[in-house]
Amino acid sequence: MRIALITGSTGLIGSQASLFFAEKGFNVVGIDNDMRRIFFGDEASTSWNKSRLENELGVYYTHYDIDIRNQQGIERLFARYNKDIQIVIHTAAQPSHDWAARDPQMDFTINANGTLNLLESTRNYAPTAPFIFTSTNKVYGDSPNKLPLVEKETRWEIDPHHTYAKGIREDLSIDQTLHSLFGASKVAADVLVQEYGRYFEMNTACFRGGCLTGPNHSGAQLHGFLAYLMKCAVLGEPYTVFGYKGKQVRDNIHSSDLINAFYEFYQSPRIAEVYNIGGGRFSNCSMLEAIQLCEGITNHKLNWKYSEQNRKGDHIWWISDNRKFLNHYPNWQQNYDIPHILQEIYEANCERWLKESKVSL
Repeated sequence: MRIALITGSTGLIGSQASLFFAEKGFNVVGIDNDMRRIFFGDEASTSWNKSRLENELGVYYTHYDIDIRNQQGIERLFARYNKDIQIVIHTAAQPSHDWAARDPQMDFTINANGTLNLLESTRNYAPTAPFIFTSTNKVYGDSPNKLPLVEKETRWEIDPHHTYAKGIREDLSIDQTLHSLFGASKVAADVLVQEYGRYFEMNTACFRGGCLTGPNHSGAQLHGFLAYLMKCAVLGEPYTVFGYKGKQVRDNIHSSDLINAFYEFYQSPRIAEVYNIGGGRFSNCSMLEAIQLCEGITNHKLNWKYSEQNRKGDHIWWISDNRKFLNHYPNWQQNYDIPHILQEIYEANCERWLKESKVSL
């Protein structure tokens, strides 16, 4: 039996990975205790996604409601499946730098200690399984804000002659920068994943994502901006843009494109790799541009306001340079740009959002 063990299995990336690997003939072991509801409230709960996975995948999906901080629980689970585990995809996390400041201890124990528990159990019970970690561009802190940026009509852009004009590479320093407490806990996890690869010759990879998105995202005010923005556009709920004149730029990678990258790594794994991975120049937008697209898709004016105060440590401009990954895995390609992503989010969720809104009223 081939097992794909996936943490955060009912979240955006975890659920996409569960569906993908089940289709490839794996039995999926999913770990998720719906902490997203604790972080962001009932509207961000992923319980709907758990039900969907169980209904669609049937016996090919087995769910475990385990906290990744529970070392003994994680170890027992790995011992049960042992070397049947062919791949570990670790997506579970506390994902918000705003939220981390409220409870730094919980943030760190989930992101760093939880990752350590998974690495150690992988080493002891499934040492040949590729270990894929969804890291973040926040490991670079606010270093990108020191880049030479030019103000355009709807966005900030980098000087076209700069070495990062095609996107930010992995050689950007993570030192002497404001990370946010979330960024610090993810740095700790990121380095652990690298060191387990080097010390124990494990096939590990840190995928340092920009914004990860897609129709399965339970978007909330503090995390998942495209999904939450579209939800606000559909329901007429207020949205706040924080700082930088609304011209801050994010690249967004669709969960399907990211999972395809994971599968490329699984088929030809490497030791202790680090990849910046995101929408890149193919899929990126500013806040103002995203608002315009949402309004066009929904035919509704978004109820939004502007706050001069930017979020602490927030990036003004981030576009990933995917060329290192493409150099290693030239068969990988992206299929979803921003308009395609937003249209899919709208079509997949509009009816559910409206129904849930009526129920809550």
